[in-house]
Amino acid sequence: MLKLMRAPSKYVQGENALAELYETVKDLGNSFLFICSKSGAKAAQPKIEQSYAGKDAKIIFEVFGGISSTGEIARMQKIAKENHIEVICAIGGGSAIDTAKATAYYEKLPVVIIPTVCATDAPCTGLSVIYHDDGSFSNYIFYPKNPDAVVVDTSIIVKAPVRFLIAGMGDALGTYFEARACLKTNSPSLENGGITKSAMALCELCYDTLLADGYKAKKAVELGILTPAVEAIVEANTYLSGVGADNGGLATSHSVYNGFTALEECEKTMHGEVVAFGTLAQLVLEDASMEEIEDVLDFCCSVGLPVTLKELGVTDVSRVMIAAEKACAPGESIHNMLGDVTPAQLYDALLAADAIGQDYLGK
Repeated sequence: MLKLMRAPSKYVQGENALAELYETVKDLGNSFLFICSKSGAKAAQPKIEQSYAGKDAKIIFEVFGGISSTGEIARMQKIAKENHIEVICAIGGGSAIDTAKATAYYEKLPVVIIPTVCATDAPCTGLSVIYHDDGSFSNYIFYPKNPDAVVVDTSIIVKAPVRFLIAGMGDALGTYFEARACLKTNSPSLENGGITKSAMALCELCYDTLLADGYKAKKAVELGILTPAVEAIVEANTYLSGVGADNGGLATSHSVYNGFTALEECEKTMHGEVVAFGTLAQLVLEDASMEEIEDVLDFCCSVGLPVTLKELGVTDVSRVMIAAEKACAPGESIHNMLGDVTPAQLYDALLAADAIGQDYLGK
């Protein structure tokens, strides 16, 4: 298997980055459809309109339905066709981003990603997570290239509720451990290639950055202020985790999230919050040292990530088997683990991780 490395063509991050959006993306086309979340449009649209003021370019803003479903993607394709759009842009969180990526792919157009929250590593990846209309996981779409541009305005990110940044850290937490598991089994990355040293270096830097700056960034965002620690965590959540996961691969952490989407009691639990707990379960499956597990527990508790099932919203442990079975469905990334994992084994690991987390919180 040949080693492979992919990343966005352009990554721009910093305070008031959207003030220069037109100059950043003008070479991609002259008509832009911005697929927005409601909060994303409110936060970013004025800055974008100012950036495009007086320029020879057409811009259209469309608020999407909230879920990256096939129905929403088809609706955005129709809008793009009717308005002769040349560039698809996303404004918002993971669902808006995944909807825009899919729309651009089907319409054979370039895509620009403008995250307004830092809750997942979706901006930089070459894939979309697609859901059924009821919100349950459906499938991944893998793309032939990563986004053409990712523009992260940290003056917007820092004003979003801190829970989004924390969830992004939970998503990023799985990056190193999942890539490490894939490397052990010589499993392909999400780009279907071998894992390079460059990819593993990004994954390790992602984890190191979380430990070094996570707590400091959380405290700053609670105050709505922008500090070097916030800039570091935004880069870790967005670029290091996104490019790292794309080129390093997934394992248990993300399969656990996909499994827990089947539980109604977890509907309000964020992606990264479940991924963080899934990382603890993966460490149990790997029989990792208590020193390593405690490092992860220390980090999770310092920033407010869940370490027990109750914190995820699950109080009936018999329901966990439903999630375990879904997480181990054919094609799930958990099968990249050494020796593979059965639903029963994952169920036991989830309960063990819960017990360790409860014990840690009780100290």
